[in-house]
Amino acid sequence: MHRPEAHCPFCDLIHGAGEVSLCHEDSEALAFMDIQPVNSGHVLVVPRRHYESLEDLPPDLGRHLFDVVMKLGPVVRDVSGAEGMNIIVNSGAAAGQDIFHYHIHLIPRRAGDGFDVRLPFPESAMPDRQRLDAMAARIIAAMTDPAGATTRAAIPQRRSTDRATV
Repeated sequence: MHRPEAHCPFCDLIHGAGEVSLCHEDSEALAFMDIQPVNSGHVLVVPRRHYESLEDLPPDLGRHLFDVVMKLGPVVRDVSGAEGMNIIVNSGAAAGQDIFHYHIHLIPRRAGDGFDVRLPFPESAMPDRQRLDAMAARIIAAMTDPAGATTRAAIPQRRSTDRATV
């Protein structure tokens, strides 16, 4: 786990120690223009309080931040003239997080803009269904609370659809 830096650049901005171009502000969150944008209109949504990563973020705050994303996303897309939008969270150094204050990127996209988040990952191969089912079972078991009840009312079983089963 990454240790917090001696100071956090986002906390500095939140506390007024730098210039920021705000596009949303409320009691729990700020949204501002990224100073190293992928494309014009690239916005960062951050909590006012310092949380290093997704694992540290309280669930209610996470929901609020995504409410802000859902509110801003269509507006940013329209204002920037984008054809699409990436919403990205890099949580942890291994995932590419470089500022260790949780944040969400809204990145307006245009065909041929040169930015690439390729999924499915070309170097991956689909594991056999037993491996996928086993991982799903492990995830479900990990979400079970000590009393034996799960965090979800109903746990979906493997489903077949008209399209490829994922």
